[in-house]
Amino acid sequence: MNFQSVEFEAAAGRADQLKKSDLPEIVFSGKSNVGKSSLINKLVNRKALARVSATPGKTATINFFRLPECRFVDLPGYGYAKVSQNEKQRWAKLMQGYFDAERNVALVIQILDMRHEPTADDFDMINFLIERDLPFLVVCTKSDKLNKTQFNTQNAYFEDLFREHEIPFIPYSSQTGFGLETLKQHIEAAVLGN
Repeated sequence: MNFQSVEFEAAAGRADQLKKSDLPEIVFSGKSNVGKSSLINKLVNRKALARVSATPGKTATINFFRLPECRFVDLPGYGYAKVSQNEKQRWAKLMQGYFDAERNVALVIQILDMRHEPTADDFDMINFLIERDLPFLVVCTKSDKLNKTQFNTQNAYFEDLFREHEIPFIPYSSQTGFGLETLKQHIEAAVLGN
């Protein structure tokens, strides 16, 4: 799969603006400021395909990126407290619209910060994915910010946390590229096996 042959396709701020689901979709989900844009940019080897925002909660649209074999779908980050109630409701409606539209979801990449335990919002999203029986894995970003002992402790914590549901998880760093090849393999398997 050629990850570098990618282009921005569309942004949807409402469910009625969603792209037609005519390709397998790799969906990126995570809290505001968890490193979602950095992860997408690293995957496609571009500096600023997905915009990295200094302000959490800034991405308010579902962004579609087209690759020859699939589409990357960047969901707006959730859980940012300073967003207005109206904006939270619009976000919820947009998410509901996306997941209710019988999309061709090949894989959801649920992104967590490896340094911290998942938040209530993270658990809500993971439970939603389990209930919907959507194929997903967890990528734990910012692993480079941990020393060896902290890394091993957090790694064991996440392994234990996801063992019951057999959810695969990948420790990852956008800085060093740690975990990148493993993630690419999962994406290729999901797309080409689709």
